[in-house]
Amino acid sequence: MKVLVIGGVAAGTKVAAKCKRVNPEAEVTIVTKGKDISYAGCGLPYYVGGSIPEKEQLIVNTPEKYSALTGAMVYPQREVVALDPAGKKATAKNLRTGAEEVYEYDACIVAVGASPVVPPLPGLNLPGVFVMRTPDDAIETREYIARDGMKRAVVVGGGFIGLEVAENLLEKGLSVTLIDMAPQIMPGFDTEMANFAVRHLEKKGITVLTGTKLNGVTGEERAEGVQTDKGLLPADVVILSIGIRPNTGFLQDTGMEMFKGTILVDAKMATSVPDVYAAGDCAMVKNRLTGERQWSPMGSSANMEGRTLALSLGGRDVSYPGVLGTGVVKLPGLSGGRTGLSEEQAKAAGYKPVCALAVTDDKAHYYPGSAWFAIKLVADADSHKLLGVQVLGPGAVDKVTDIGVMAVNFGATLEQMTCLDLSYAPPFSTAIHPFVQAVHMLLNKIEGDLDSFTPAEYLAGAAEGYRVIDVNPAGPTIAGATYVDLLKVKGEVPGLGKDEKLLLVCAKGKRAYLLQNRLKRYGYTNTKVLEGSSFFNVVKVASTPGVVTVPAEEITRVKALGCLHNKGTDNFNVRVITKNGKITTAEHRKIAEAAERFGSGDVVMTTRLTLEIVGVPFDKIEEIRAFLAEEGLETGGTGSKVRPVVACKGTTCQYGLLNSYGLSETIHERFFHGYASVKLPHKFKIAVGGCPNNCVKPDLNDFGIVGQRVPVVDLEKCHGCRICQVSLACPVEASQVVDGKLVIDPDKCNNCGRCVGKCPFKASEESTYGYRVYIGGRWGKRVAHGQKLDKVFLSEEEVLSALEKAILLFREQGRTGERFADTISRLGFENVQAQLMSDDLLARKEEIIGAKLHLKGGATC
Repeated sequence: MKVLVIGGVAAGTKVAAKCKRVNPEAEVTIVTKGKDISYAGCGLPYYVGGSIPEKEQLIVNTPEKYSALTGAMVYPQREVVALDPAGKKATAKNLRTGAEEVYEYDACIVAVGASPVVPPLPGLNLPGVFVMRTPDDAIETREYIARDGMKRAVVVGGGFIGLEVAENLLEKGLSVTLIDMAPQIMPGFDTEMANFAVRHLEKKGITVLTGTKLNGVTGEERAEGVQTDKGLLPADVVILSIGIRPNTGFLQDTGMEMFKGTILVDAKMATSVPDVYAAGDCAMVKNRLTGERQWSPMGSSANMEGRTLALSLGGRDVSYPGVLGTGVVKLPGLSGGRTGLSEEQAKAAGYKPVCALAVTDDKAHYYPGSAWFAIKLVADADSHKLLGVQVLGPGAVDKVTDIGVMAVNFGATLEQMTCLDLSYAPPFSTAIHPFVQAVHMLLNKIEGDLDSFTPAEYLAGAAEGYRVIDVNPAGPTIAGATYVDLLKVKGEVPGLGKDEKLLLVCAKGKRAYLLQNRLKRYGYTNTKVLEGSSFFNVVKVASTPGVVTVPAEEITRVKALGCLHNKGTDNFNVRVITKNGKITTAEHRKIAEAAERFGSGDVVMTTRLTLEIVGVPFDKIEEIRAFLAEEGLETGGTGSKVRPVVACKGTTCQYGLLNSYGLSETIHERFFHGYASVKLPHKFKIAVGGCPNNCVKPDLNDFGIVGQRVPVVDLEKCHGCRICQVSLACPVEASQVVDGKLVIDPDKCNNCGRCVGKCPFKASEESTYGYRVYIGGRWGKRVAHGQKLDKVFLSEEEVLSALEKAILLFREQGRTGERFADTISRLGFENVQAQLMSDDLLARKEEIIGAKLHLKGGATC
């Protein structure tokens, strides 16, 4: 029997290997377009991020090794261009030689996979634009982002691969924005689960813009920005993860039944064409629950489809039952898993879904490293059969997901799962497993023991008109809510009406349920528990003028995003970073529109040349940040970290000696963005002045740079004039004629360069441009003028190196809460200067940045 397998990655290699094991006499041949087979496609993002260090680890098998192991013949770099079902042969083009080759078969298996969707838009062929499908894609991406100046990335697509790439680009130190045309990320999850993930990503530093359409990539010689339907996003690297399209174009003339490029197969993986089968990303199977057609391009299902097909070809009575849509994804500090039907999918399939969301511990709460799960169960209200599971958490979400897979697969009811004898020990789980806790909660709801709103219902406004009751164990936590101490409820609660609509909210939901139980006992008839409570939901309480309802921890959280609280209100000033005081007209318009749409309409300038949009309500903060990000604008500039750089206008000024805008933009990318996640003892401010006039006060910053033009006097040309034109030109009286020759006092001279070229005899024609550095300046409650380093730096890289050493020194040797001026005073200026002239700090950069230091810095604004 001749078995021809077209395609050699997941499904193709699996079916070929299994065919040889089931029927060793079969002549099995793989023909594949790529030069690699059986590579780790799902591991590509982790190679980009460095978790997989060596590119060789991405290749599971070479063609030679695979052939030796399995007995199947492998012909790489052959592209099948036509299939002749009547003649039972396939025609391929040898991509190395260009020759045409023909392969005969008794059974043909199409496992050609799919290719990334790259829409026909401007700029998508520029250097710096990548897809993520093959090892070469990952290798080229990693090499590209290792270049100098690669600081900003835009990932297009919020599916699993896009999210994993975003996490790994963040891990490499890039500033990451993820856009998606869909209204949510994480397809297959319900909206409230995806929204929680978005809030988490924003906290980790990834900007997420949903409902945003890609219009193209801008740049001349390489990618420089992403043009969307809402504005331009600056970008040095662009990753396209829009989706995939089956590689089935060569089958169009075969009469094979297809749908949107996918091949329709039956339970035996057979196509509508005799003796032709399909498996993997090019095949359309069915949903195991609904029986409807479903495309599920996953490596796991591709392998199982391949195995089932090989067994069937070998005469075994097996069938592929279909997919459940199971998937798991890793985000920075959070993972997500899903299987079965979401709530929305269940409704669309004709079920009457009932849902519950439980926030549980993921292991014994007292065990080191314990965290949490947020588990959503979807069941059929009539049969109580489990239809689907979604779970989020920092830990082993796959464990919960896989229990859900077994339950859904075997049609388990909630009642059958109440006493699952699952494994328990404190390092692994809770005494009642988190999954079983979620089952108990949903059954309590069905049986009327729990009356609640799901996060989805709360998001849709179901709690409108309800009074929020704060049941947090730590005391009043939700500003503006009515606090009730659960332990003191032993009867009617003064101030609460028995028929009043009461929304009970605690940390995660348990204490709210316990309070509801007591209130029911005492005659309260209209209470609802908010599932997931304030841990999972953004709880809003109608504000009262003069009363602050935003929780203190939320005020602290958004301050780190550049949103400063207007005391006595629920409003904030949102600080917009201008990169050095310079913004484009398009950015001006965006800021003005944001101020009108979300704030009071006022915009103010700070002393650091940033802009603040005044009077933005707390519940509009995420909206305004997303709106500003559409034009590439960021908020921030607060906290104990490197702050946005300020600069004068440099060479556009009559006295300018350096391109202060250009240098400050380099500093902004390398240190404001590059060190964005690095905690310092206190704020670290940087200023760039184009000349010694010091218009932006570089000497009052932690690190100040001043343009220099050091005059060089040719004494042989000096005539010792009684009225020296060089001396007349000097604004600080640093030059004078002594004993018939011009002398410039280096202690007085500020290297402004105004004397250069003033001598009629050409004695002061020459000069050297450079950079003077001041360290340890500050203004505010305590003013300190920076001290200048002895050396005048002659290159930009020299001064950037000194700046990086200063930041590293401050992080390593500064004490939490002190400014750089205090660190210098304590260590001694000469000591600090010597370290900045040495390379030891740079040699220990990774060690210094990786240390657990200054987890709570001293900056309060």
